[in-house]
Amino acid sequence: MLGSVLTAIVTPFREDESIDFDCFQRLARHLVEHGSDGVVVAGTTGESPNLTDEERLDLIRAAIEAVGDDATVVAGTGTYSTAHSIHLSERAVELGADALLVVTPYYNKPPQRGIVAHFEAIARASDKPIVVYNIPARVVINIEPETISRLAQIEAVRAVKQANDDLAQAKHIVDSGLDLYAGDDNLIQPFLELGGVGGVCVHTHVVGPQVAEQVRAARSGDLERARAIDRELQPSYDLLKAAPNPIAIKAALNLLGHAVGGHRLPLVPPTEGELAEVRSCLERLGLLVAA
Repeated sequence: MLGSVLTAIVTPFREDESIDFDCFQRLARHLVEHGSDGVVVAGTTGESPNLTDEERLDLIRAAIEAVGDDATVVAGTGTYSTAHSIHLSERAVELGADALLVVTPYYNKPPQRGIVAHFEAIARASDKPIVVYNIPARVVINIEPETISRLAQIEAVRAVKQANDDLAQAKHIVDSGLDLYAGDDNLIQPFLELGGVGGVCVHTHVVGPQVAEQVRAARSGDLERARAIDRELQPSYDLLKAAPNPIAIKAALNLLGHAVGGHRLPLVPPTEGELAEVRSCLERLGLLVAA
């Protein structure tokens, strides 16, 4: 297992839109010191579509340098091209990444057998653990349970990051022998109760210690405590709805003094209304004092 609490870390940018690697490494260390067992680099939250290949790899290198001795580093290497995904995966493994996060190929809408062939090809290129990322809302297609069963037969495929709230499908992942990670933060509690190991999270940028306690409580059988924490974390789920990811979480981090900067187009800064909503959520969490 790669850990129970993995944070999909943001990519900080300077005003000229270059990557602020110093800020990135400070944030990675902060996350590991505040509840995260590892970081997922260059995923959706890391704005991977707006990064060059070399920037992705430089971020992976920087994460390993910052926290590789204390936490797992999972490299986001999936794209809609199998050949490109293999290239990024091979380079990430050369750098020392502990595992690969590979999203379902998007835009080109492969059939289910194409999804299996995609992961088989990537698995042949490396023996590092692969975390399958199923997020139908972004890639349009769902990895169906029968396909999960086929993916579970690939030796390198060890886990699924499931951003799909169908609990029967989530249970099928567990029954298939794969580690189940919540891909949406509000799914952590129900997935834990199905036998999941935790989550690949965004809200743990700001509530990492609480989520780590929630996971520990659930996995030790104290569901009452875990459910209570889940209810207390409702403002963190609301925060992520304030604006498309990662706009809201970057706004939250900037308000909390982490200075992660803005975005590259087509992502844009939050509106005044969105920023006010983010601030309100942080106040409800007790992380900011109300003005």
